[in-house]
Amino acid sequence: MTIAETVRRRPGRPRDEDLDAQILDATLQLIDDGEPVTLGRVVERSGVSRAALYRRWPSLTTLVAAALDIGRTIPPELPDDGDLRAAILASLTGGHSVTLAGYPEERFRQRIRLAMTDRTLQKAYWDSHVSRRRAGVERALQRAIHRGELRADLDPAICFDLLAGVFYYQLVVRGDRLTDPAVMQRCAEAFDIAWRGMVAQDGTAT
Repeated sequence: MTIAETVRRRPGRPRDEDLDAQILDATLQLIDDGEPVTLGRVVERSGVSRAALYRRWPSLTTLVAAALDIGRTIPPELPDDGDLRAAILASLTGGHSVTLAGYPEERFRQRIRLAMTDRTLQKAYWDSHVSRRRAGVERALQRAIHRGELRADLDPAICFDLLAGVFYYQLVVRGDRLTDPAVMQRCAEAFDIAWRGMVAQDGTAT
């Protein structure tokens, strides 16, 4: 998602999109440069006043959360026909994964560092961005539960945590790259172990 697309997608009254883009771009530059993101630095680098900034974002935290999401997209809704397992795996490893969709790996790692040191930012980023990107997969899982393809006692949100967590562990804990075929093979095998535990036995819900 580009800065301009991020600006256009935000709800609310019409705004000066040029100023919005200037503020987001300045914030993202600070993040990518590994510099502290402060109100003063954003104002100085963007050339936009503090009053104009606060008219657009209620806090520095919400601004940083919006900037961190630039370059990410909302995955399309997963179809009910076809192989759901393959569709979810493709969503996690293909065009909508963090590091395989044009979202710089260093920005991803900086995002993790910022979130881990600021729980308020972590919560804001979850509420405004992360929860929306995973919603489509959760809905697809819920529909599969209703069809009896997956176990009736499953919680779609927990299932998503389990499946996606395999990939995040490689990046965050092991320090590996998802572009490494061996890493992807390990992820696929772990994904399949989890998926087998989710499937309803004999095609009926348990």
